[in-house]
Amino acid sequence: MNTDDLIQTLAGDTRPVARNSIARRLVVGVFAGGVASALMIMASIGVRPDLGAAMQGASFWLKWGYTLSLSIAALMTTAQLARPDSGRLRGLWALATPVMLLGVVGLVELAQTPHSQWMAMWLGHSWKSCPWLVLSLSVPIFVGLLWSFRRLAPTRLPAAGAAAGLAAGAFAATVYCIHCPEVSAIFVLTWYSLGMLLAAFLGMIVGPRLLRW
Repeated sequence: MNTDDLIQTLAGDTRPVARNSIARRLVVGVFAGGVASALMIMASIGVRPDLGAAMQGASFWLKWGYTLSLSIAALMTTAQLARPDSGRLRGLWALATPVMLLGVVGLVELAQTPHSQWMAMWLGHSWKSCPWLVLSLSVPIFVGLLWSFRRLAPTRLPAAGAAAGLAAGAFAATVYCIHCPEVSAIFVLTWYSLGMLLAAFLGMIVGPRLLRW
């Protein structure tokens, strides 16, 4: 069999891929991992008892808006890197926008707060544990994304792993909001973001091994 015949034979066995199939598969993986992360919170550190009242305040939705918007942006980047022809990444500005907006809110908060209270706003009551809890909660979501990648074909494995890790960390931070009582924008910007970056770094390290196809 010559090369042209071989190519035609292989091409004849291909089936069309449904539109948005990559996005749907990634969403399924994230959702399954997110449910597991929520169950981890309920079984270990618990949901904050005043969650209903907290959801009526702007600070809760500010946190959720930050983490959820980063989650979606990171998942969009992950979807691009899940293709073998990812080429130049588009829409990276969407990753920077929530960070800059929350940074502006944090500066406004600091400007309205006496200097003596800045350190308390920045550290809160849980700065030592927050990044590590976000990282821990990201593991089930990252596993869900690994399942999603089983039928995908990434070629830039460190970048794909980092994007998947960032998406897992951001979604984990979104889930973590149901426990965390911290309200300061500068706290969220620092310690939530650190947890997400740790998840992205972990994804970059393990990506070349776990995403290989």
